[in-house]
This record gives sequence, structure tokens and C-alpha cells, in this order.
Amino acid sequence: MRIDVNDVILQTNLSYPLVKRGKVRDIYEVDGDLLIVSTDRISAFDVVLPNGIPYKGEALNLLSAYWFNETRHIFPNHLLEIVDSRSILVRKTDPIKIEFVVRGYLYGSAWEKYSRGKDICGIKLPAGLRKAEKLPEPILTPTTKAEVGHDVEMTRNEVVEMIGKDLAEEIEEASLKIYESAAEKADARGIIIADTKFEFGISDGEVVLIDELLTPDSSRFWPKDKYEVGKNQPSFDKQYVRDYLLSIKWNKKPPAPSLPEHIIVGTSRRYIEAYERLTGRVFESEIRKYRK
Repeated sequence: MRIDVNDVILQTNLSYPLVKRGKVRDIYEVDGDLLIVSTDRISAFDVVLPNGIPYKGEALNLLSAYWFNETRHIFPNHLLEIVDSRSILVRKTDPIKIEFVVRGYLYGSAWEKYSRGKDICGIKLPAGLRKAEKLPEPILTPTTKAEVGHDVEMTRNEVVEMIGKDLAEEIEEASLKIYESAAEKADARGIIIADTKFEFGISDGEVVLIDELLTPDSSRFWPKDKYEVGKNQPSFDKQYVRDYLLSIKWNKKPPAPSLPEHIIVGTSRRYIEAYERLTGRVFESEIRKYRK
């Protein structure tokens, strides 16, 4: 499909009370529930860039909705309705201030710590593993959910101290089950889910899955046909943008530089391809279905 780099929504202004404006999503309160609007904003190194990525918000929103529906038999979630191609109505919850990261492969910050002989969130991995190698079994590596600055790794004991043993065990079991189910589905479609993060909240005494789910912004998706142990992996996410910013030696501080058109278009195509490969649906048809 043709990508128009001018078709970008950077801000969303609705008549509902704005609860929060994040790096990518705007959240509004609607009759006691929440409306989450996924914009085309993109951030790198904790800084929002001046350019938007066409169709990024729609790809993120529709992919999250797809996975919420695909996994609700495993664990309840907050999705009430898909409002349009970039907006969902969800239950309001009391968020648990922890990000539950499941890793199936040794990469990123986990690889950096492992290569220095360190544990990962208190977990001691076997010796001799290589970069990007599949782990003997998926591991849960939780972090704090920082409103400002970087998240901090947590051990299982620290999670238990914060939310209690029963809730910690319930969330750990749910996180691993959802990851394993999604990873199996993705593998059949030629994509490896190297790692992903889950968030949970409590609504009327029930624990539910919230925020976004198994998107390129919350996960590492690798093309299975290009996977090679021991190497950096190509991915369907904003790593393409990060690599460009590193190549121009940006200091990672505001203001961020503008992105050239080929980086914008290339990133947009990666988000669209991730959606189409994971869902088996045609993205253009899907956004037309939901656009008002």
C-alpha cells in the first residue's frame, strides 16, 4: 500500500477530560471508563521526536485489540470496545506500578548483564549462552514503572514485597502463559517474539491485563527467516529509528532531530508489516473498516 508521510496525527484533542498524555497515547475519561487514543508520535531514548510515523497509531491500536481478543481466554483484560482504528474504550483500573517483562531470548539489557557475568532480576542463567539465543525456558524480569527516567529491574522477592505473594504468583503465571501462547501463534506466522512487557491493573477486585499488548512498541519482533544466533537481529519496531539516531551521533537529549523521509516511511512499513504478519489481515482493509 502507498504510505503518505503527511497522513500523521501528532496530537488528539477531544471534548472529554484528558487523564494523561503519554509519549504515544492520550487517555481520556468517558463515563467512568477510559478512551485510549494511539497517536502517530514516536519516542526514542525517552524523547518524543518531532516527526510522527504514518499509520503507527492505528497499527499499535489494532494489534493490541487483536491480542486482547486472542488472549482473553487465558486472562481477563480491560478492553470494552474498539471505537475506531486508533482508539479503544477500556475499563478504568488501579494500575499496578510494575512492568512484567517476559524474555524468551537473551538480548538487549539482559544480554548486556549476562555478558558481564551478572544475574538478571535475581535469575542466574546457564553458562555458555550466546547473544539472541533462545532461553531454556522463558523468564520473567519485572521492572519498576517509572513516570520519569528509566525503569529499574526488580527481583521476584521485591515484587512479592510490593504486591503480595498471591498476586505476584497470579501475574507471573498469567504473563508466562500469555507469552507462550502468543509466541506459538507468531512463530507459525514467521515472527519470533523475543520479549515483551505486560501491565496489569485492578478493577472491582479483579486483576486484569491493561495498557497495550504485544505490539512493536512493547515487544521485540524478529523475522524468523533472518534469525541468527550470536548476531544483532533485524526487527519490526523502532530500532530502525534508534539506529539512525545513533548513526548521526545525537546526544539523546531534547530537542530531538527531525527524521528524514526514508526513515519515516521505512519505520511505518515495519509497523504495518508486523500487524499484517501477526494477524494475517490486510492492514488497509482493517483501517477502512474502523475509520469513521
